[in-house]
Amino acid sequence: MDQAYDQDFMEGDGLERHQGTDLDIRTVMARMPRDVKEWTKLSEVPWARFLHAYGPANDIPDLLTGIRSGDAAIAARALDELRGAICHQGTTYPSSALVVPFLLRIAADPTTHHRADVLKLPADSARCIMYVRPGSREGLLQTIPSPPVVLFDNGGYPANWSVEAARDAIAADAHIVLPLLDDADAAVRQAACYVLAVATGDGRRISAALRERLDVEDVPGVRVSLTLAIAQLARDRPDERQSAIDWTRASWSDPAQPAEVRLGAALAWSCLADDDPVPDELFAVLTETVSLDRSRMMEQVPWVWDIPYPDRGFYRCLEAMFGPGVYRWLHPNSV
Repeated sequence: MDQAYDQDFMEGDGLERHQGTDLDIRTVMARMPRDVKEWTKLSEVPWARFLHAYGPANDIPDLLTGIRSGDAAIAARALDELRGAICHQGTTYPSSALVVPFLLRIAADPTTHHRADVLKLPADSARCIMYVRPGSREGLLQTIPSPPVVLFDNGGYPANWSVEAARDAIAADAHIVLPLLDDADAAVRQAACYVLAVATGDGRRISAALRERLDVEDVPGVRVSLTLAIAQLARDRPDERQSAIDWTRASWSDPAQPAEVRLGAALAWSCLADDDPVPDELFAVLTETVSLDRSRMMEQVPWVWDIPYPDRGFYRCLEAMFGPGVYRWLHPNSV
C-alpha cells in the first residue's frame, strides 16, 4: 500500500518524535482554521498526508461532494464508500478525524440525504470499536480500551491519536451539533446524542443540553440515547462521574419515569458503576421494561448498532453485561 507517512510510529521513539508535528493528526485538527472547514477551502486540508483503509486520503473530497449530492442514490453510495474507507472494520484512521468537521456541516444541512447516517459517521470515527467489547459493562460507553493502551491502525498510525483528534473536532464544532437535538427528524436527534457523547471539552454544557432535551423528548429510542449520552459524557470525567451514577440510579429506581428512560438509566448505571455488583432491584427493572417490541427499538439505538449479531442484538448486549441466558430469563414463556 502506498504510504503517506513514515512507518516508524511503532518503532523506538516514533510516537515521541512525531508528537506535535504536522504528522500528528491532533495537532493538525487543533490548528485547522474555521474557514478551512468550509467548502470553499476544502483543497487546503492535507488529505494526501494521511491514510485511510485503502491508501492516501486524497480521494475523500470527491466522496464528500458525493454525499452532498441532491441525488439520494449517489449520496448513499458515496457515504457507504467513505464509511468503508475511514471506519473499516471498526478501525479509526487519521483521515477519520479529518472528515469530522465536514460531515457535521453536511448533516446540519436540512437538504442533505441520509442525515442521520452522515451524523453517525463522525461519532463512529471517535470510537475504536474494534478494540473495545461492544455491549459489555466496561465497553458500551468506551471510546478506547481502559486502561489506555497504544493502538495502531493497519497503516501503522496510532489509532489513539486519531480517536482523540476526532473527539476534539466534535467538541470544537459542538455548536453545530447541539441544535440538532431539536431537529424534526427523530433519527437525527438520536444520532446527535451519539456524536455529543464523545465530545471532549465542556461536558457540563453539553450534558445540560441533553438533560433539557430529555425533559421534552417523547420518542422512546431518543430518550434512551439521551440517557446514554449523558452517562458517557460523565464516564471519563472524575468530577462528574459520581453525580451521573447517582442520577442514573435515581432514574431507573423511579417508577414514575418512562420505561425507556428507566431502561436506558439501568444500562448507563451498570456501565458507570461497572465495579459494583448489580442489585436485585435493577434486575427487576429490566424484567419490567424489556419487552420484545422494546428490544427491537433498542437495536436502533446507536450504542447497540455495532454489536456484531444479526438478530437479538440487544439481548446479546444484555448477556454481555449481565451474563448468559438473559433472553430466557426475561421471556420464560418464549422460545
